[in-house]
Amino acid sequence: MSYTKEFVSLDKTIHDRESFDCGEPELNSFIRSQASRLMDAGISKTMVLPASLSLPNGKVPICAFYSIAPSLIKREDLPEGIAKKLPRYPIPVFLLAQLAVHQEFKGLGLGKVALVNALEYFHNISAHMPAYAVVVDCLNKSAESFYLKYGFQELCKYNERSRLFIPMKQMSELFG
Repeated sequence: MSYTKEFVSLDKTIHDRESFDCGEPELNSFIRSQASRLMDAGISKTMVLPASLSLPNGKVPICAFYSIAPSLIKREDLPEGIAKKLPRYPIPVFLLAQLAVHQEFKGLGLGKVALVNALEYFHNISAHMPAYAVVVDCLNKSAESFYLKYGFQELCKYNERSRLFIPMKQMSELFG
């Protein structure tokens, strides 16, 4: 299976969500049963990297995906040096809610491609709707290592998972 060059908005009538398997049941369940509902409700947006060819059922497999949403963090959750420079009310952020790569593409750099695409998407949105940072809740230690490698910093523990962030100013340096 090969993939196209562009992430597109998830469309349950076109994209085969059932065949997606990244090896993480929570992420598989999300793309199969929650992503479309959350998009319909206006809560989040899921972008997919489709395969180049359709399946016999006419649907297109998903090679990778990410899901994004607006969010807030408490000022107190930020490192003290950063927090003292910010207002005392909740701070607007973008949430990188989910990111996954189909098992068939693991180790090929598609996770990095998805992450860069998501961060660039956030950067473009921030021109119209500013936010302080991008936040991600890590599913496990492997995910935490992945995000730390790309400049994310530890924010706090959230639902017993590491919550990381990368300030938008840092991203602006990347995407200018």
